[in-house]
Amino acid sequence: MNNIDETSKKRAIELFGSPDLAAFEVGTTKGLQQIHTYLFGGLYDFAGEIRTLNISKDGFRFANSLYLKDALHHIEEMPETTFEEIIEKYAEMNIAHPFMEGNGRSTRIWLDLILKKNLGKCIDWAAVHKNDYFEAVVRSHVNVTELRELLRTALTDKVNDREVFMKGIEQSYYYEEPDNYKG
Repeated sequence: MNNIDETSKKRAIELFGSPDLAAFEVGTTKGLQQIHTYLFGGLYDFAGEIRTLNISKDGFRFANSLYLKDALHHIEEMPETTFEEIIEKYAEMNIAHPFMEGNGRSTRIWLDLILKKNLGKCIDWAAVHKNDYFEAVVRSHVNVTELRELLRTALTDKVNDREVFMKGIEQSYYYEEPDNYKG
């Protein structure tokens, strides 16, 4: 793990129970930018800034930067009253990929905040195998069902459980390690 990952992971761990976490907007682009800035501020000069360049990963092109602001506005307007709606919104944000780096780590926290606010739930990320997760995420731009059902199996009401939060952060950073698409 490099210095950026180590520092941002330490910051993510510090979020549990902090007033900063409680102050983030929930379900908005601004809230996601707040999370990203908290995790990566001073580590990336673009921390919290919406990208202006096109990016891709493993042959998949994320939302075109020319249309990104419109896409983010659309995502903000998406409903988030049911689990299904929330996962659809999460999948769309993942496709948008608004930052140059650090999207996954930021959006997983963003997702848990939406789930907590609207359903009193969060994802127990330690229960989600990274290969299953990445395969479902890759296919979610066509159909979100696989991702939704995978995450449904890891849904918990332990939203204030420090152990669930800490294991979730560990898993989130583990997802970002190299070879995350290999079995």
